Amino acid sequence: MKPLALTMGDPAGIGGELSLKAWLALRQTGLVFVALDDPERLSRLARDMGLAVPVQLVGDVAQAAEVFRSALPVLAVPLAAVPVPGKPNLANARAVVASIEQATKLALAGAVGGVVTNPINKAALYQAGFAYPGHTEFLAELTGATGQQIMMLASPMLRVVPVTVHASLRDSIAMLTTDMIVAASRTTASALRRDFGIASPRLAIAGLNPHAGEQGALGTEETTLVQPAIDTLRAEGIDVSGPWPPDTMFTAAARARYDVAICMYHDQALIPLKTLDMDHGVNVTLGLPIVRTSPDHGTAFDIAGKGVADATSLLAALELAGALAERRAR
Repeated sequence: MKPLALTMGDPAGIGGELSLKAWLALRQTGLVFVALDDPERLSRLARDMGLAVPVQLVGDVAQAAEVFRSALPVLAVPLAAVPVPGKPNLANARAVVASIEQATKLALAGAVGGVVTNPINKAALYQAGFAYPGHTEFLAELTGATGQQIMMLASPMLRVVPVTVHASLRDSIAMLTTDMIVAASRTTASALRRDFGIASPRLAIAGLNPHAGEQGALGTEETTLVQPAIDTLRAEGIDVSGPWPPDTMFTAAARARYDVAICMYHDQALIPLKTLDMDHGVNVTLGLPIVRTSPDHGTAFDIAGKGVADATSLLAALELAGALAERRAR
């Protein structure tokens, strides 16, 4: 298995601590990653937190694989300023972006099996001139991806895909269309077959309104937007069901009947996922020519530098990226 590329994330957040703890957990497992980060800041973090993690600067991915059992390999992305935990610095925004760019280049070149991204602080990047809503759109631009790129949140208990993502609830409802539901479902079905090894994926399409509209009494979007999408997808041979009432589709019995829930807006998808299995949730970008995963949490500035960050989600992201990369290679 090829190594994975792990980006630095916001250096004022918990990403560095997670990288160190991930190496401690994985160094003897056979899963290898290389950090695209500032080696001095990682060494300083390890020392300050009392983590026995030797940090080694490497020249390429091949060397990273050779040293991984004995040290955390780092491809250098120098920071402009020494980071202060919990206080993002615009001077370091360029390095945060460069880490993502370099990881993506390695994946496109086939040097690494996939990219795992530590959390970034979008507000800080926006102030520095970052022109993309988030990782997904930036990676689509870097990879020249065609079609639709969407976010899946996956855990052992549930997979969800929000059709509309980072927009207010009012704007999400206004922008929702049948074509968006169809496109997101097509991308999801294809990814489940190719990357997750599910030969005939079952998609559950959520309604938008309470009780899935109650036959029009509580809203008409299920009839005007959702059902036409379901009809189109079924005509294409995709196994879809719905519209499901959003308040009952995430019970244990309901979840056994589908492989992924296609949800109409951000919180409809993420609230059940994070409630059921926050620690093991992984953000997977579907529709890219490379594998990309990320932990399902943010920069956690409030606990940065305190040594208490939980690396479980990052470990899950690394393990899932490795599994997806292996399936793509096969």
